[in-house]
Amino acid sequence: MLPSEAIVASTINAAHAINRAQEVGSLEIGKKADIIILDCPNHMHIPYRFGGNLVETVLKEGKIVIG
Repeated sequence: MLPSEAIVASTINAAHAINRAQEVGSLEIGKKADIIILDCPNHMHIPYRFGGNLVETVLKEGKIVIG
């Protein structure tokens, strides 16, 4: 599985699986802003640091909770 496929599977596809894609699972106006910002150059870098903590900032409902 490619990194991009893993991200889609764990975000919008997961939201569709639990019938919540209208409110979560992607970055769109009107959806809840639960977001992590990672310290890596792009999504292809994530698997190479598996097990390491890449999280730089965490937003829960649009508010910074870690960062």
